Order: sequence, then structure tokens, then C-alpha cells
Amino acid sequence: MFLSLGQHSPAALVCALLLYSSVLPSAAQYKVVQPDGSTTYTDRPPTGGSARVIPMGQAPGAAATATAADIGFPRELRLAAQRYPVTLYTMPDCTPCDSGRQWLLQRGIPYSEKRIQTQDDEQALVRLVGGRSVPSLTIGVQPVRGFAESEWLSYLDAAGYPRDARVPRGWQPPPVTTLVASTAPRALAAPTPPAPAAPPPAAQRPASPEAAASGGIRF
Repeated sequence: MFLSLGQHSPAALVCALLLYSSVLPSAAQYKVVQPDGSTTYTDRPPTGGSARVIPMGQAPGAAATATAADIGFPRELRLAAQRYPVTLYTMPDCTPCDSGRQWLLQRGIPYSEKRIQTQDDEQALVRLVGGRSVPSLTIGVQPVRGFAESEWLSYLDAAGYPRDARVPRGWQPPPVTTLVASTAPRALAAPTPPAPAAPPPAAQRPASPEAAASGGIRF
């Protein structure tokens, strides 16, 4: 559905605004601003052209942060991703993590990935999912520990993700980042070696056998 507001007479503009107020909240999903300043509201994302596309529900200043992938998602997938975003938690050299990542891609689930590399990351993972298992997911605020296809599928179904893959062709997840942003990873503290024992004062040192035999102190 499209609703365009261009150059019209006052009466026509009033009718257009009345129509806009009655149908826009339930139908329009995008605001499209053409280079000449004319504005179109539509329930389908436009393809190509030089128009500026603003997803409805966002302030105009937020349009710059909307990616082409977000705009190209079908409505059911987009709503699920907005309400219950999926985050995958992994570690390097983790075969189950590779399996979980591949499953999400095949299933067509948009996700972001956080890698556990430091103590701070590990502690944050425990707070988020209640354990140290990887791979783990959060679907919205719901944690899912470990990789089990049937369990992941149940939670994603409950969140409203479509069963068939609907991400646009060529979609790629955002770059992997660590769970906790840190300029320097916090390493384990090295044990402090014991301090050497101080020698006893000279007055308390035992006399040599010769000195003890002669009854005096020998230098």
C-alpha cells in the first residue's frame, strides 16, 4: 500500500491527511523521502533509487543506523528480531560453537555473536545465561545454554521466528566482538613469591667453634 503526499489543493490535502491518519498506523511500515522532498508511506520496502527510507517507529535521526538488511527483512522476521534479538556466545576453537553458528545461518536466524576471551567475558556470560556453557544463546532475555537443535528450535518458534529461512540473500551477521569491551584483557594474577628471610642481627649470630673454644670472638 502506498500513500503519497505531493502538491495538492488544501481540500485534497485534508482528505489525504484524514486517510493517512486512518490507515497509516496499521499498514505503513516505511517512510520514503524522495530527493524532491515528496514523502511516501508504504508497507513494503522500496528497492533501488536514491530515496531516503525511514522505518516507521524510528526518529528521523535514527534512519542512518538502519541497515539494508534490516529494511529487507520480511515483516514477520523483522518483528521477531526487533522484539527478541538473538545473540550467540562462543569461544575460539569450539566445534559445538561452529555447529550452532552454522545451524542459525541455515535456519535463517539473524543474530550477533559475542566471543568469550577474558575473565571479564566469562563472568559476564555467567550473569547473562547462568553458566559457562558455550555455545549459548539469548533470545531476547531468555537464556539457552548449550547447543541442542530441538531446544533452540522450540525457543525460536515461541519467539515468533518463521520456520523457513527468510533472510535476504547475501545477508551476513555483524562482525564478532568480545562480550565485554576492554582495552586490556585482565589476566590471572601471578602468585607472589615469599620474601627471603632476613639474617639475624650480628649479636645473635652463633660463635664459631674456634671462638667458643678460646672463649672469645674471632674476626
